[in-house]
Amino acid sequence: MASLRGIQQPELSKKLFKVIKSENHAIGAYESASRERISIAAQISDWGEATGDDSVSDVSDKIGVLLSEIGEQEDLYAQNLEDYRSVLKQIRNTESSVQPSRDNKAKITDEIQKLKYKEPQSTKLVQLEQELVRAEAQNLVAEAQTRQKFKEAYDIHSAAVIERAEKQILLSRHMRRLLQLLDDTPVVPGDVRPTFEHSAQARQILNDAEEDLREWQPSIDPVPSSATEMGTNLMPPSSTTGGQSIVDPSVAGGDEVPAQLESPVAEKRDVSGSTTVGQEVGAVPGEYSRQ
Repeated sequence: MASLRGIQQPELSKKLFKVIKSENHAIGAYESASRERISIAAQISDWGEATGDDSVSDVSDKIGVLLSEIGEQEDLYAQNLEDYRSVLKQIRNTESSVQPSRDNKAKITDEIQKLKYKEPQSTKLVQLEQELVRAEAQNLVAEAQTRQKFKEAYDIHSAAVIERAEKQILLSRHMRRLLQLLDDTPVVPGDVRPTFEHSAQARQILNDAEEDLREWQPSIDPVPSSATEMGTNLMPPSSTTGGQSIVDPSVAGGDEVPAQLESPVAEKRDVSGSTTVGQEVGAVPGEYSRQ
């Protein structure tokens, strides 16, 4: 059914349909990577315990916790990408709904040119020109919404990439602190390796990682938007054509702009939420259904 819907889309929205479908596969891959990373975290912890080496066992267990949290961040990234993908769907729907108006505009423009050539004094020209104004108004509304939603979509996307990168860097730095606690000095036959004495320090490193995640805040510049300056139907209040407002129903023959083009700016999801490190290794996050 998804493929059939893609075939039925107008050419412009069909291209975006392919993007949305490809993003669906990409998001699924990130969710799969999250599950695999959490599974690997549990496996490395089990391996460390099986070595019988107290130092390796303790450090590998703590590294497993951090790896598990890195996997959780991958899943959070997938959720944020789903929010971005939802905005792309809004653009696709707008493109689909306005296509008949674009086709009508081209048809009216052609009729006006023919009529001006054959009957330049025809009274029908006035009616056609009013219809052209209405069609142009609908197209301008769609263009305004497409630009606004495109900025919104990739604002969400880029913020999600930055959040994922910064949090994974944060966790990886604490992982390197753990590795510094492991003494890899060779032991000659007959000698006994010293007892691991950094358990409390290793535990503190996990606490530090948890606190850093909790206190993390996005440090990105906001993407400016002029959408708040738009009037009704996302049109600038001062936009006029021939002294008349291009969305004035009296000029457009009393017709309103399609309701699906009048939707307000969707509230953008906050991608700055943090999660907790101190959870059991091997916990698998829930999956998220998509269309």
